[in-house]
Amino acid sequence: MKLSGSYEIPTDKQSVWDALNSPEILQKCIPGCEEFKKNSDTSFTATATNKIGPFNASFTGEIELKDLNPPDSYKIVGQGDSPVGFASGEASVKLVENSGVTTLTYSVEAQVGGKIAQVGSRLIDMTAKKMADIFFGKFSESISPAGSKPKENVKVSNKSSINKKLLIALGCSVAIGAILLIIF
Repeated sequence: MKLSGSYEIPTDKQSVWDALNSPEILQKCIPGCEEFKKNSDTSFTATATNKIGPFNASFTGEIELKDLNPPDSYKIVGQGDSPVGFASGEASVKLVENSGVTTLTYSVEAQVGGKIAQVGSRLIDMTAKKMADIFFGKFSESISPAGSKPKENVKVSNKSSINKKLLIALGCSVAIGAILLIIF
């Protein structure tokens, strides 16, 4: 599955970059995140639980940051396992600032397998979109000046019947990862 989108966050690019690399902020923003641990400057471990269709899936995953170009861009690569399946994928995240507003753009490709893949692409797409909305809403709220709201533009492209949000939640992650991305 492919998912892409952008959010305009009413704060400077360096603040957004710092927040995208803060385990504390990511743990608060990722839906169902129970743990988000920094192993090194480019490696994280995350655990999150979310409901997808009939499954209450608890994922534990590894996230690695690659192609770092602070504070402009990076790539998040992640994989996670659960008793109901597995997920893997990568997300490219880019930040562009214009007049104090940072546009965060992400593009995610993810694959899921196991029982969770049998839920169906439509339900997974809806769950991914919902989780992205929750993540970016909380993320923007936590780093933006009071009263500011993000503007969003999200696109889901379903070439294969699989899920993006696995990436955002596990790692980010999305972003967004975010982000991102059902990396729970």
